[in-house]
Amino acid sequence: MKKTDANQGQSASELISERIAELGGWRGKTLDKIRKLIKEADPEVVEEWKWMGTPVWSHDGIICTGESYKKAVKLTFIKGASLEDPDHLFNSSLEGNARRAIDIHEGDEIDASAFKALIRRAVMLNIAGKSKSSKKAKP
Repeated sequence: MKKTDANQGQSASELISERIAELGGWRGKTLDKIRKLIKEADPEVVEEWKWMGTPVWSHDGIICTGESYKKAVKLTFIKGASLEDPDHLFNSSLEGNARRAIDIHEGDEIDASAFKALIRRAVMLNIAGKSKSSKKAKP
C-alpha cells in the first residue's frame, strides 16, 4: 500500500501527530512544542497537511509550515517579510521578498511569548489581506 493510500481518511491533525511521533527525539519534541504554541496563540488555527507531507497552520491563509530536516526544524512563514520581528526570531530565508523562516536546531530554545506574538501578527496580516480582497471583489 502506498503511503498516500494509508493516509486517506485521516485528518490533518492526525497526520501531524503521526509525524511528531515518527520523528521522535528532539525534532519531534520541537515540532510538538511549536504546534502547542501556535494553538495557544490562535485557538482558531486550522491544521492542514500539504505538499506530500508538510504540516501547515492556517487562519484566513497560511501562517507557516513546519518542515523537518536532519539538523533543523524549519518554520517557514509565507508572508514573513511583511511581518514585524522585533525579537529577531527569523534566522533563515532572510533574502526573499515574501518568506522568512525560523530554523530551530537541537538544543535551541525559542522564546514562547515572542513566538506567539509573531503568530498573532501573521494571523492579523492574513485577516487584513482577506478583508482587502473582499472589498475589491464587491461591485
